[in-house]
Amino acid sequence: MSKLTSSTKLAESDLKILTHAKQQMEEIGWAMKGLNSVGNIIQNKVELLPQKQQKWLQEASYSALQKVVKTNLLSMKTNKVISSPLNNTYKAVVTSSGILGGTFGVIAFSADLAVATKFMMRSIMDIARSEGEDLMELDTQLACLQVFALGGKSKHDDHLETGYYATRITLSTTVKGATNGAGKLVGSMLKGSSNPFLQILGAIASRFSIQVSEKFVAQAIPILGAAGGGAINLAFIHHFQRMAHAHFAIRKLERKYGEELIKQSYEGIILS
Repeated sequence: MSKLTSSTKLAESDLKILTHAKQQMEEIGWAMKGLNSVGNIIQNKVELLPQKQQKWLQEASYSALQKVVKTNLLSMKTNKVISSPLNNTYKAVVTSSGILGGTFGVIAFSADLAVATKFMMRSIMDIARSEGEDLMELDTQLACLQVFALGGKSKHDDHLETGYYATRITLSTTVKGATNGAGKLVGSMLKGSSNPFLQILGAIASRFSIQVSEKFVAQAIPILGAAGGGAINLAFIHHFQRMAHAHFAIRKLERKYGEELIKQSYEGIILS
């Protein structure tokens, strides 16, 4: 179980929600544990990637995030009645994409990444909406993007601060610059606004690209094949769905109690 190190005004039910959210944020799920089972092979291959290929993967990550923001925000129904998110549906689509990517190997990687990222983002937005978020609000749109920077547990992101609130603080400076005078993220992007939003995407893509690099080298391992490609994608979307559920549950509590109290309570929870 868990406990708080200091007194709190949270209702017991809300404390349970916050504790569960922290567990999701800080404990590696079954899917990522499975991916880590081939971690030594992946680690060695990531470290051997040429600089040119690393740059290409960073650019691919950035491009995928930029495109999914545009397409999903334009097509998601913002006035839909709040209901349970369709997690399993999105898992099926992303897993199928991974199977195709695994079948054709590296040559299909970009297409697989684009499809998988699109539906992972769509799933994240679906989860956000189920927690009462307004998808037309800039703050919600940015929060959906932030999920791709949350919960890093890779051996290759040791130089990054991966704690939940630390990650949010790291990204907040860039976000503040983008929100001044801006109404909608997708609207500004479609109009060609550059600096603030490119900086947000750049900051998030730099973290997302670490996981994308691991996905790339894992799918390049011949023995994994189609089944491996599907399993890798399943691991990724399961991971990001966990992060999204935790992230938006915390944001919902912040709207109820205020950010400072929830942050203090979160940091006071000790997981056993």
